[in-house]
Amino acid sequence: MSVVIKDYINQKKCIAILAIPMFVFLLISNGVAQDNKQLIRIVEIEIDSIQLKTFYAALKEDIETAVRTEPGVLTLFAFYDKVDPSHITVFEIYSSEAAHKSHQQSPHFLNIERSLKEW
Repeated sequence: MSVVIKDYINQKKCIAILAIPMFVFLLISNGVAQDNKQLIRIVEIEIDSIQLKTFYAALKEDIETAVRTEPGVLTLFAFYDKVDPSHITVFEIYSSEAAHKSHQQSPHFLNIERSLKEW
C-alpha cells in the first residue's frame, strides 16, 4: 500500500479528469467557492487487491459523511483505474487549509487512515 500526493497531473490522467477543471469553474462562478485560498488535492492510493472491497466501502462512507457533515469540504471524488482497480485517485476540494486539517481529524477520516495502516 502506498499513498502519493501529486501536485501535477500527467498526460495519462488528463483524459480521466477533464471534467474537474470545468467543475471547479462552476463552483467558483456560482459563488460556492468565494475564497481564493481553497485547497485542491489529488491523492493516489494503491490498495492490496485482497482489501479492495473493504477499502471501497470505507472510502465511500468517508466521502459521503465528509461532504454531508463538514462545511469546509466542497467536494471529494474517488475513482479507480479501469485496468488496475487497486489504483485509486481521490480528488479533493476544501474551502481552506483549515478545512482540510479539520477533515483529517474527523472520525470517518481517521477510520480510513487507520485502515490504510493496517493493510
